Formats: sequence, C-alpha cells, structure tokens
Amino acid sequence: MSSEDIKTEINFVASKINQFILNNISGEPFGLYTASLHYIKSGGKRLRPFMTIKTSELLNGNLQSSLPAAASVELIHNFTLVHDDIMDNDNVRHNVTTVHRQFGIPLAILAGDVLFSKAFQVISIYGKKVGLDQSVLLRMVDLLSTSCIDVCEGQALDIQMAQDDEFSSTESYIKMIEKKTAALFRVSCELGTLSSPNFTEKDFENMSRYGEKTGIAFQLIDDLIGIHGDSKITGKFVGNDLREGKKTLPILLALQNLNPTDKDLLRQLFGSKNAKDSEIAEMVKKIAEIRVDKEVRDLANSYAEEAFNTLKSYDRSPALISLENSAKYIVERSL
Repeated sequence: MSSEDIKTEINFVASKINQFILNNISGEPFGLYTASLHYIKSGGKRLRPFMTIKTSELLNGNLQSSLPAAASVELIHNFTLVHDDIMDNDNVRHNVTTVHRQFGIPLAILAGDVLFSKAFQVISIYGKKVGLDQSVLLRMVDLLSTSCIDVCEGQALDIQMAQDDEFSSTESYIKMIEKKTAALFRVSCELGTLSSPNFTEKDFENMSRYGEKTGIAFQLIDDLIGIHGDSKITGKFVGNDLREGKKTLPILLALQNLNPTDKDLLRQLFGSKNAKDSEIAEMVKKIAEIRVDKEVRDLANSYAEEAFNTLKSYDRSPALISLENSAKYIVERSL
C-alpha cells in the first residue's frame, strides 16, 4: 500500500466521521454549535478515529459498530484543540482562523465544553443504538474519561516544563507526551477493541500498546515539523515553537549539539516574541544543518516499530495493513 493509498483510505474514513458528527451534533443557540464544529468543517486527517475503526475491523468489528466510539474520540480531540489554541494564543490552525479568534474567547470555551460533553453523550446514546452491551459502554466511558484526565495532566506538565528555567530531559519529555498526546491515540484503539465482538483482554492490551506507541511517534514528528516543516504545507511559520518558547525535543537536541556560539543565540531567541523572522529562519537553518531531524525521526521510528510488534500475532488482513501503514504515514509525514 502506497502513501497515497493510505491517505485515500484515511480520507474515506474521515468523510464518514465528519458526516456522523455533522448529522448528530446540533442544538441552540446556533452560534455555539457553529463555533463547536468550526474545526470539523475545516477538514482534518481524523487519524485517531481511523485507528478506532481499523482496530475494530482487525478484531472482526465493522464501521457501523465502531462509528460512535470513533466520533467520540474526534470530539474530544477537537475539544483539546479549541482549548489549546486559547492557552497558546494561536491565531491559525491548519490555514483557518482559530475558534477563539473567530468567535471570541468566552464562546470558544463553551464550544470546547460542548464538544467534551457531546463525546460522552455519543457513546451512551449511539453506542447503545448499534447494539453495544451496557457493560461495554460503561467501560468505554471510564476509559475515555481517564484519557481526558491524562491529556490534562500532560498539558499541565507541558506548561510546567515551559516555566522551568532549564530544559527537561528526553525522558521527562517522553513522559509528558505519553499523557498529552499518546493517551488519546491509546484510547482510540481501546475503544475500537471494545467495539468489536469477542475481543480478548490480550487483544485489548495489544491494541492499547499499539495506540500509545503510535501516539508518541506522532507527537515526535509533530514537534519536528514545528522546527523543520514546510510552512506552505503546514500553514504555520516554521520556527514558531522557538519563538513561543515551546520546549520540544528537537529544540532540546539542538541545544545539546549546536556549537557554543549558536547555542547562546538559540537561548536568546527562545521564547522571544520580538525575534525577527529572519533571525528565526537562520536558526532553523542551523538546526537543520546538524541533522536534528534524523535523530527525531529515528526515535519516532523506534516507537513505530514497537507499535508494529504488537500486531505480529494477528493474521495479515486489510485492517492490519491499514494500521501498519497509518503508523508509517505518521512517521514519514511532513504535515
């Protein structure tokens, strides 16, 4: 399966997720729901719900039975995006105006809250409609709420790291993204498992691990794109993480490997809102020259390999190949 094939498959699932959400998430006042669905309507890869559905299919489930769980994961993801953008004071996300810039901070906070609440409503109402057992639905709610707590704890760790004078270790950074990002990938696969018939606890353990390791790989590449991406593709100025003072692994590695003069310059630019675009661009170029990108991609690939290992006990099926290729797509992407 080529990268174009997996993108086509991801886009197909994304269209089903979008249709389900837009058909079932509505209410009054109109403006609140317009704000809530702003990012859903603007597009997106829908990687997390894709993994929910493919995990279910791997274990003999189907799109219909896993769609409520997949949609709930996407709603939680969008809730985190709305609130993250407020905290980071971002103006643009994937070439569209952020919710709080478009609709104002008060309505954006409420929009995120609605998405959070609707996620659990979708599981309880539509999960029951597709025939999932009450005990399974209760377990889904438990797992999704736990993942939300993990995401909040991870975000708090990220804020704490940003406030610390010194950079944290690679180990501390990985611990933070395990919670902030990987928790939602993990629960995506856990809910997909629970949406399938006759799953075993070993299946649950395998899929949970697959999701977590893939999620870590995803965030590693996401942070790399922030310092090494293509602004024409991402819609963001490359190096923004440097100007905003985000302590990502690529910047940590740059501080470890740059020569003393460039290291001092990096510290001066780090977190400087007044840094010139030309200064940031020059530092991004210096970081590229020391091949930080290779080190980060190698680490991301090692986590992807751990994810692949959890799939080895399953027969090769279209769903398994899709899970493998989605993880490969994550570590090879430039967006």
